[in-house]
Amino acid sequence: MLLTVSGPPGSGKSTTAELLADAFDLDHISGGDIFRELADERGYTPLEFNKLAEENDQIDRDLDRRLRRIAVEQDDLVLESRLAGWLAGEQADFRFWLDSPPRVRGERIAEREGKDPKRATEETQAREASEAKRYQEYYGIDIQDLTIYDLSVNTARWEPDAVLDMLVTAVGEYGADGDEGQTNVPITYEF
Repeated sequence: MLLTVSGPPGSGKSTTAELLADAFDLDHISGGDIFRELADERGYTPLEFNKLAEENDQIDRDLDRRLRRIAVEQDDLVLESRLAGWLAGEQADFRFWLDSPPRVRGERIAEREGKDPKRATEETQAREASEAKRYQEYYGIDIQDLTIYDLSVNTARWEPDAVLDMLVTAVGEYGADGDEGQTNVPITYEF
């Protein structure tokens, strides 16, 4: 089974993906962890690396190619990244989108990174705009198009365990006989 968890920074992707992987005894692969590893390997902070990615499309393409390969080659996995639902394509059994208001996401990031919440919110919104532009330019993906997702959850409304319960219920209650059609996400772009 391949589950994807996507959403903007601070939406609870990592927390939820870890809990989901534990609930179903699946491996968890985080696009954010891979991105931070790539940044560290090259001597950059994630923010610096993200800015560099605006000028060097190979950074995003390398990361996305790796995530796509993982989706195709591995089973029993929760794949977590902003584009996981898109990159997994037809491989995904379920695609989940998590979000919350920018202020909430900024506060979460500020707490995690020891920053001023207002600054964290501004940086996060700038990062999101930069990434959205690149996704559109590179792959023709409109990150705001949520039609490929099976379930979208505002994580500011519920605690992590309640969000997990929703996703576990969605997977557990699924019946192939009642499925009127999984969203097809053809991979038509080049990495």
